[in-house]
Amino acid sequence: MDKSSNSLLSRLDFLDVDKLKASVFIVTVSIMLVSLAVSNAQPRDSGIPRLVKHGTATQLFVDGKPFLALAGELGNSSASYMNYLNPFWKNFEQMHLNALIVPVYWDLIEPEEGHFDFTLVDSVVQEARQHNLKIIFLWFGSWKNSMSCYTPLWVKTNEKRFPRARTSNGTPIEILTPFSDESRNTDAKAFSILMKHVGLIDAKKHTVIMVQVENEIGMIPEARDYSSEANKAFESAVPRELIGYLETHKDSLEPDLRESWEKNGFKTSGTWEELFGKGSATDELFMAWYFGRYTDYVAEAGKSEYPLPMYVNAALIRPGYKPGQYPSAGPLPHLFDLWKAAAPHLDFLAPDLYFPNFADWIGKFDHKGNALFIPECQNTQSVANAYFAIAEHNAMGFSPFSIESLEDPGHNQISQGYEVLHELTPLILENQGKGTMAGVLLDSAAQETEITLGNYVFTVKHEYAWRYWKHESGPTPRVGGMVIMLSSEEFIIAGTGMLITFRTRAESNSTAGIGSDFEGKFVNSRWVPGLSLNGDQTNQGRQVFLPGGEFTIQKVRLYSYK
Repeated sequence: MDKSSNSLLSRLDFLDVDKLKASVFIVTVSIMLVSLAVSNAQPRDSGIPRLVKHGTATQLFVDGKPFLALAGELGNSSASYMNYLNPFWKNFEQMHLNALIVPVYWDLIEPEEGHFDFTLVDSVVQEARQHNLKIIFLWFGSWKNSMSCYTPLWVKTNEKRFPRARTSNGTPIEILTPFSDESRNTDAKAFSILMKHVGLIDAKKHTVIMVQVENEIGMIPEARDYSSEANKAFESAVPRELIGYLETHKDSLEPDLRESWEKNGFKTSGTWEELFGKGSATDELFMAWYFGRYTDYVAEAGKSEYPLPMYVNAALIRPGYKPGQYPSAGPLPHLFDLWKAAAPHLDFLAPDLYFPNFADWIGKFDHKGNALFIPECQNTQSVANAYFAIAEHNAMGFSPFSIESLEDPGHNQISQGYEVLHELTPLILENQGKGTMAGVLLDSAAQETEITLGNYVFTVKHEYAWRYWKHESGPTPRVGGMVIMLSSEEFIIAGTGMLITFRTRAESNSTAGIGSDFEGKFVNSRWVPGLSLNGDQTNQGRQVFLPGGEFTIQKVRLYSYK
């Protein structure tokens, strides 16, 4: 499955050029009109979204400026009907979203092979522009939550041309095998035509800022595919490209991968079992490589037409589950090496985070230079997660799932939390990657933490730790926020449900005091102070308190004395 770096029209290994040229003219009349309208568009690279290093952080740049995605992802079917979203656009504004993750369905844009209809795509882009929102497209191509449910009917019903994965007893399953060049090439062709269309309608506006390629790729209910082509590949030599990566990165490989390779003598040739041993772990490595190669081929085809940042997302592993019990071989942390080696045209790997141990998973994806973005999470989870990911792990954005289903859009926790993050965005982007910002996340499992910024140590406790704070009985809610250092003595503290005390670093041999504490807001990037909190609210200078149930900002000046 070698890849070509040539443009779409030169990909003769999988495209009939005459057919492609014909298919471009068969699209809807609206597409042709749009193409004519942008014939004088500015060069695509003048402000095309891209990823840029900023200190230790990776940031998304749009129109030449950093962009923090305060996003929401639509439910799976919400972009499949022309007028379904009409009542929700104002809700998105009320929730202070600046971006929306929107599915694009292969079966709907190419209902007949070679005949493309981008009416839904165009409609979403136009509506987003009217409501000042950016779009991240989610390609429901060969796989969605492991299954191939959004492939066109002409793909589903032609198993000979588009073969399925099979279980160990030979039963076909609703998953296209990644060992079919025909399936890969057909997906890549459709995706590249989609990306060409996005470039035609958006190269000047930059409404579409990123693309997710496929969705939660993985094998289930067994760890690997047992189709004839898969068995042939499994019994063949491990590809030379992977061997080269292993040799180059030998000392930094993921521990389980390195251990498996080491146990088998660090061999540089042989089958998958000869290099990594027998078992479901090796089955998963094998599948990860071929899922990665397939997806990289699709991504490369799309980037050859319009090179937006592209990523894949992972369904995570429940505690105690083994390969085959979860969507195995996806872009999971223990498989980063396989995916990084197999899919160099993907810009980063992202987690879909529904589990309560949010901080643990975030740390695993903020790893080996992988840029962090949270494309999907439970919309009832605390928005404190977003503050933590953005401040502590330099996340490029955060996106609760099924955002349109939330009630009370003007006053729910997302609207409240995003409103404050919107105010803080310029300051956040300035400080990401500089070591001048830290995040906090507290709940029943972790009710206290310490962070050090400048000359001071911050002890941050859950608000329930304050004996004078009355709270309702029941589960301890998740709270948290961020601290941004403005100078050696001055800090912005934002979030919810935090009780903070201060001390100087041990070597200073001095005591920390609160010089001043103001609540307030940022208006057009300018701090507008409100109440001074130096009295009872700081317990007469002993602590800073951000109450739960709301998201607020305080500006605190510290000092030290002996």
